[in-house]
Amino acid sequence: MKTTNERAVTADPGDIGRRVAHRRARLGLSRELVAERSGLDAGFVAYLETRPVPVGVSTLTRLADALDTTVTDLLGGGREVPPGRARANSRVRIEELDPAACWTRLDRGGVGRVVLVAPRGLVALPVHYRVLDATILYRTDADGTLARAADSEVAFEVDQLDEVFATGWSVLVNGTVSVVSDEEAVRWFERHSDPGPWAGGTRDTWMRIRPTGISGRIILPEGPPVADSGVGGEP
Repeated sequence: MKTTNERAVTADPGDIGRRVAHRRARLGLSRELVAERSGLDAGFVAYLETRPVPVGVSTLTRLADALDTTVTDLLGGGREVPPGRARANSRVRIEELDPAACWTRLDRGGVGRVVLVAPRGLVALPVHYRVLDATILYRTDADGTLARAADSEVAFEVDQLDEVFATGWSVLVNGTVSVVSDEEAVRWFERHSDPGPWAGGTRDTWMRIRPTGISGRIILPEGPPVADSGVGGEP
């Protein structure tokens, strides 16, 4: 008979497998390395990522540790509240990131925010982006707010926050955005780019931000974080 800690997690195990695979890919880890870190069999890790497998809490905890994340994140918890609700760690240092370090953090792509001037004022719109030749690429609706910002100055921001370890980073790109009109380039993007925007729909207008500046900061802890379920103060 299983103990409380070994009972199968009630969340959809298929979702867990997808989150494990996604986190592993984001970290650039092989299945073998994740298995070694967690003390699990590499075949089990592969099976978990591709099949709906019930997972015990202790196994999930080992996977979370191996992937430098939390059980809550692997279960998909906390998706309806903003990050940063844990109490800030007062023993931290903030360092500037050099351009190379900034691009390293952007290089894998993901979701960022484009900040631009719209008729109603400043807006920040999320986009699913990719990096190519030190430029930012994303797709949008030809008649949408993002497309109408063509040939203007914009900012592009990406950040990451790890509440468990009280670490985080933020990268800001300033530049000029334009519509990619070269048909050969568009065909190449469509063949080689990663999956399109999460929002779906007809978003076949490619935009490119050519940076004029890039900067970033990283928060590094100098002591153990203090966890708290309440909302913290100013970041």
